Amino acid sequence: MTSSAAPATSFPLPRTCPFSPPPEYRRMRDEGRVARVDLPSGQRAWVLTRLEDVRAMLTDPRFSSDRFNPGFPLTVERIQQTEEEARKSPFKVSLINMDAPEHGRARREVVGEFTVKRMRALQPRIQQIVDEHIDAILAGPKPADLVQALSLPVPSLVICELLGVPYEDHEFFQQRSSRLLNRATDAHERQQAADELRKFLDELVTAKEAAPGDDLLGRQILKQRETGEVDHLGLVGMAFLLLVAGHETTANMISLGTLTLLENPDQLATIKADPGKTLDAVEELLRYFTIAEFATSRVTTEDVEIAGVVIPKGEGVIGLSNSANRDESAFENPDTLDIERGARHHVAFGFGAHQCLGQNLARMELQIVFDTLFRRIPTLKLATSVDDLPFKNDSQIYGLYELPLTW
Repeated sequence: MTSSAAPATSFPLPRTCPFSPPPEYRRMRDEGRVARVDLPSGQRAWVLTRLEDVRAMLTDPRFSSDRFNPGFPLTVERIQQTEEEARKSPFKVSLINMDAPEHGRARREVVGEFTVKRMRALQPRIQQIVDEHIDAILAGPKPADLVQALSLPVPSLVICELLGVPYEDHEFFQQRSSRLLNRATDAHERQQAADELRKFLDELVTAKEAAPGDDLLGRQILKQRETGEVDHLGLVGMAFLLLVAGHETTANMISLGTLTLLENPDQLATIKADPGKTLDAVEELLRYFTIAEFATSRVTTEDVEIAGVVIPKGEGVIGLSNSANRDESAFENPDTLDIERGARHHVAFGFGAHQCLGQNLARMELQIVFDTLFRRIPTLKLATSVDDLPFKNDSQIYGLYELPLTW
């Protein structure tokens, strides 16, 4: 047992290949599993690199999700304020900030909206949305940018309909969520984007309190009225989380998944021949990219020993899920894309109590998009070289800014 690790490394680390994590992750896994890193926020944090350790952290209550804790690790610049000031700020209540028992109670209130049964009820509408956008692609000019034509609008429209957000406002929240997730955005601009988005959702929830509709927010309002008062700020925080996470992650996986399947024609041929294997392909693509890597960040509430290292109380810890999902001790030939791998123990959606609430929806959207896109446009191909593609190396959510395709 030790209370130290190797000297700190500046973080985040750059990718040298768009289809692979930073190569230093392998060295970290080989050299000690736990490392120290210096973050852009000015903090020094610990990182975990092995799947076993990341899963252990995510199920250990001594690792807190409280983002108001000054020790919580941030990969972006933080606005300087005291913990008391942060907690008093309005519109900051969210599931991702909560620990047990508050988190369990809040999650139980909304988890029924994302069951497999409810998601299946959405399937015909999602299929219709995908078909309409592919119709527009086929009727439009070549090449087409898949990001603007399909990847962004499909999950945006789905999450808007699910929450009851007017889709005509999609450009407003997409622009602000993009600024929030871009690591190059300065702290004050990021705060402004967050405040503008929360104000928009505050007004939306207020309108729905006056006239609840048959959507997630409307149902939550009616449900809360049956048992007590409506938690207005809680609904705003939940809407903020679901709106940003519900379209950014899936949109980027659509683009990356499409590109990767086109670059691996043998794997693509497998799902074209047997669409029953598309869901397996989705699972492998999620593992392969792990685009929301820093969602697995925590802060210790007491001294904790993990992977032979004692991490003191109040220090930030990042479970490098992209490294964990390429862990040689957990996955055979982890750097190889194998859609028939059948490995569902990855942490692309996190693990434990905070595991992604919308994972059933994301899987279904990706399955429908890939099946429909490659069935309706079987000659789809990249309209430029991979080297010329603008990857989101500056974003908290990895992806593509553009993906020009032709057929």
